[in-house]
Amino acid sequence: MTGGRSLEFPPAVVRARENSNEASKPVPALSLTDAIAVIVGIVVGAGIFKTPSLVAASAGSPGLVLLLWLAGGAISLVGALCYAELVTAYPHPGGDYHYLTRAYGKPPAFLFAWSRLTVLQTGSIALLSFVFGDYASQLFSLGEKSSAIFAAALVLILTGVNVLGLREGKWAQKTLTIAEVLGLLLVVVAGLVVPLPAAGMPARSVAPAPSPPGIGLALVFVLLTYGGWNEAAYISSEMSGRRRNLARALLCGIGIITGIYLLVNAAYLRGLGLPAMAQSEAVAADLMRRWLGESGSRIVSLLVAISAVTSANATVLTGARTSYALGRDFRIFRPLGRWRRRAGTPRNALLIQGAIALALVSLGAFTHSGFATMVEYTAPVFWVFFLLTGLALIVLRFREPEVPRLFRVPLYPLTPLLFCATCAYMLWSSLAYTGIGALVGVAVLMAGVPLLVFSERHQLEYNRRWRIEP
Repeated sequence: MTGGRSLEFPPAVVRARENSNEASKPVPALSLTDAIAVIVGIVVGAGIFKTPSLVAASAGSPGLVLLLWLAGGAISLVGALCYAELVTAYPHPGGDYHYLTRAYGKPPAFLFAWSRLTVLQTGSIALLSFVFGDYASQLFSLGEKSSAIFAAALVLILTGVNVLGLREGKWAQKTLTIAEVLGLLLVVVAGLVVPLPAAGMPARSVAPAPSPPGIGLALVFVLLTYGGWNEAAYISSEMSGRRRNLARALLCGIGIITGIYLLVNAAYLRGLGLPAMAQSEAVAADLMRRWLGESGSRIVSLLVAISAVTSANATVLTGARTSYALGRDFRIFRPLGRWRRRAGTPRNALLIQGAIALALVSLGAFTHSGFATMVEYTAPVFWVFFLLTGLALIVLRFREPEVPRLFRVPLYPLTPLLFCATCAYMLWSSLAYTGIGALVGVAVLMAGVPLLVFSERHQLEYNRRWRIEP
C-alpha cells in the first residue's frame, strides 16, 4: 500500500510478469486422437441413456426414430463444417470467445465468457455431476443427499486432476472414453442377442404418424444428445499440427458419434420394440434386464456413471480455457489469465470454475431436481451464443478476407445459414419447453452487463493513469 492506495504496476512490469512461467501461453501438446477423445467423450454422455425413449415416443415409427438420429448427425456435421473453418483460421484457447471478439468486438465476447463461467460450462459440469450422483447412488447410497454428495465429490476430483496437468487430464479423458464406448457396444450386443419381443406384445406395431410438433420435439431431444462437439474449439491452440488435425478431429468425431447413436438406437428397437422403448423410463436398463436379469440394471448404472464422468472431465478440461482468455483481455479478471507452463493448465481458471460448479451443485441439491434445474438453467443461453458464433463465420468472411483459411466450409453461405437457422429453432424450443430455470440463466447472463460497464471504466482509468493510448 502507498498513500492509502492499492499498489498498481505500470504496463512494463505487467508485461514482464506475463512472460513468466505462471502466465505463459498454451503449447501444442494434444494429438489427433486426444482431440477425438475429447469430442466423443463430451458428446456421448448420459443423454444416450435418457433421451431415446423420449424420441421414440414423439416419432411414432422405428424408421423415423433412426432417421431422426441420422438427421441429428447431419445437422451436427453442418455445424462442425462451420467450426472447422473457424478453428483452422483462428486457433485460440478462447474458442467461441475469440471468434465473437473478432466479429463483434469485446462486449458480446465478454458476455459470452461471463455466461460460460457462470452458466454454460459450470452448469453443464453440475448437470453431469448430478447424473453421476443419481446412478452412483443406485450402486452405493450415501443417504438422503447421496446424489449431491457424489456430484460434489466428482467436481472436486475432476478439477484436481486437471489442475495437476494437461497430461493427467487428457489420459483420464482417453481412458474414460474407451470405457464409455465399450459400455455402449455392450448395449448394442444386448440388443442383438436378446430374444425378440413376444408375439403377443405390440412390439412391432406402428404408431400413428406423428404431427409436426411431435417431430420437432423429438429433434430437440436428439440435438441435445449430440451437443458438445463444439468444445473442440477451446483446445485449438494446444493441437499439434492444429490447422490440419482439428478439422479432422471434428469431422471424425461427428462420424463416430453418429455411428454409435444409430447402433444403440437400433439395438433398443430390436430388443424392446418401439412401444416398450417409448414407454420406458430407463431404456438401456430395461434392455439389459431382458438379457442379464436384475444384474443388468446395475451394469447400466455403472455405464451411465462412467459416461457422466467422461463428459464431465472433458467439460472441465475445455471450460477453463475461455476463462483464461477472459483474464487475458480484461484487467478485473487478470488472475484467470495465468497459465502454468509446467502443468500446461490455466490453474486459476480451473479453480474458479470448480468453485462455481460446486455452488450450482448446492443449488440443485436444494431444489431436489438437480438435473432438470441445470438443463433449464443452461439451454437458452447456450443457443443464443451458438447462433452468434454461426453468424460470426459470415461476418469474418466479409471483414477479414485476407486471413488464410486452410479449410473452407462447403456450399457457403448456405451451410452456415442452415446452421444458424437450426440454432434459432433450438433457441425457441429451449424457451418453449423449459421453466423458471431458463429465466434464472438469462438473469445471470444479464448480470454481466453492469460488470462489463465497470470493467470498461476500470480499463479507461488504467489507461489514463499510465497514459496509454486506446
